[in-house]
Order: sequence, then C-alpha cells, then structure tokens
Amino acid sequence: MPRGPQKENQDLPQHASRFETFPIHPVPPPLKYSRERLAYEPDMKSHPRTAGFTLLEVMIALAIVGGLLVTLIYTLNYHLGIAERQTTLTIGSMLAKEKMADMERNPGNTKGEFPEPYSDFRYATGIERSNFPGMSEMHVTVSSGKEKVELVELIRNE
Repeated sequence: MPRGPQKENQDLPQHASRFETFPIHPVPPPLKYSRERLAYEPDMKSHPRTAGFTLLEVMIALAIVGGLLVTLIYTLNYHLGIAERQTTLTIGSMLAKEKMADMERNPGNTKGEFPEPYSDFRYATGIERSNFPGMSEMHVTVSSGKEKVELVELIRNE
C-alpha cells in the first residue's frame, strides 16, 4: 500500500476513509530557540542545556596555555644562548690553534685582533719559563666578549 498523503481516490471501499491509508503519528512540539544560547531547549526545568564553555573553563585553559608559552619561550632562549656560546668557543678554539701554530714558527709576546670575519675576537700570546727544567710555556689566549679560550704548550729551550 502506498504511504503518504493521497488524493481523493474513487477506488476506496465505501466504509474506508482517506486516513486509513497511512499511520497517524503525533506531531512533535515546535523547537524552541533562545537568542542568548542558540541551543535546543525542549524543557528548561527538566533539562537545562547550555552551549559553549564557562568563563572558569576558559580562564583555566588560558592559564595552562600561558604557562606553556612562557616555559617554551624561556627554554628556547636558554638553548639559543647555549648554542651561541658553543659557536663562540668553537671559533675561539680554532683561532687559538692557528695562533699557536704561528707561535711555533715565530715565538714572541704579541697582542691584537683577528681580521674579518673574526674581528670580534682578540688574542694575546706569550712565552714564560716553566717549572720543568729546560722547558718553556707558550700561551695563547683568544677572547670574545665573556668567552675566553686559553691554550698552553710546553717547548724545549734551545
């Protein structure tokens, strides 16, 4: 049997009405929308419903996110400082080794700055007597800002 509303049909028996062709369902109540909440509220007394988050939930979430961001920024800054320090010490060590190699060929007490691109680095070289008989100490100190690299090498007196 077809469902849904039908037109007047002449083929129906005389005792049947047009409403017997489909079941009758109760009509649901109209939906209530609140301008403030924009949520379905069938009965506010028995089922209060709210949409969204409370102010307290939002404040707690913002506090957690804020704490994480502060920690992240502090950690990033700390590690960038360590990386910069290690870069300075690595360049200073390489320059000190180069200056030590120059001192082995030309010993002497000198001070100065390195040429570009290492103009931030300064050096000082020197030779001193050692506590060991017949030996001298060659010192090379390379510094840049707060960082300082010092190399000492023992050489035989001739």
